[in-house]
Amino acid sequence: MLNFCTLFDINYFSRGIAMYESLKKHCNDFHLYIFAFDETSLDILNKLKLPKTTIISLSEFENNELLEIKTERSRAEYCWTCTPSTIFFCIEQYKLDHCTYVDADLYFYSNPRVLIDEMGDKSVLITEHRYTPEYDQSLTSGIYCVQFITFKNTIDGITVLKWWKNACIEWCYARFENGKFGDQKYLDDWTTRFNDIHVLMNEGGSLAPWNIQQYKIKSINPFILKTLKTKEKIKPVFYHFHYLSFYSNKKINLTNGIYYISSEIKHYFYYPYLNHINKINKELYKDFNSKDFNGTKEMIFTIYYLRDKLYLYRKALFKLSIKAFKDANKLIKEKKQVRKNIINSGKIN
Repeated sequence: MLNFCTLFDINYFSRGIAMYESLKKHCNDFHLYIFAFDETSLDILNKLKLPKTTIISLSEFENNELLEIKTERSRAEYCWTCTPSTIFFCIEQYKLDHCTYVDADLYFYSNPRVLIDEMGDKSVLITEHRYTPEYDQSLTSGIYCVQFITFKNTIDGITVLKWWKNACIEWCYARFENGKFGDQKYLDDWTTRFNDIHVLMNEGGSLAPWNIQQYKIKSINPFILKTLKTKEKIKPVFYHFHYLSFYSNKKINLTNGIYYISSEIKHYFYYPYLNHINKINKELYKDFNSKDFNGTKEMIFTIYYLRDKLYLYRKALFKLSIKAFKDANKLIKEKKQVRKNIINSGKIN
């Protein structure tokens, strides 16, 4: 059986449920440990009674070390800080032989067992960002992505996990500082710092907005991509819907305007995913009082959206006024010319 863990609060609730349902669709033999990072999520998850899950509250999970630094970090920074601790908690508390952490905004398209099987006898599995060159942020955000990371309950695996856990408790912030960034830059030197590290080779296990420009859809049934560079066939295992944002005026920003997403990728990845999110929301709305399971944003986007709209309207009006001025000037010149011609012909004294 494959053991997974994830964490999310109400802002990522619909995405977390979508990830779980996609995993359940493609993987028969698994168990998912969900860390509910607020009381609302905990209450709803306990009522949903999702098969093949264990729901873990903050009161069960948080220890003195975490509570001492909790107020010093933002919500996102605290989630990053807790990532290695959630894996360690699952392995230790439930006596697991391995555990894979997955981000709540992943979505599975085939069985992830192929990724874990690839690590063979190694104790730790990490995945590269595989950045498209123009989006390469390796220096500041890291070579590897904490999106799908596996630790086995071995001496080498636990050694790496404890080192990472302690490092994140000591420092984990949303800024680049002294070669560190969040929980992620710590992974950069693991292949030389530690033994038993496997870097995932299967590109189907690293698809994300920062690298999807390197692929095109080859076929739908079966769902296969091909690389633009080598024409190699890639079977998608998961896609990371990072930076997907929802706004109160019903607008959706796919990548925060950072990455180019082709219409083909939108059609086969983003639109079906958003339809699934919408379906989940409708089901949740019927049974629970909370009106927002997407982490909907309001003021900032509205201000910028109105600013941009105003700019476009002013630009259009300016163009219209210039055109109107030119047309009026042209008409005046034409009338002057007609009058001049009539005078020159002698018909007007």
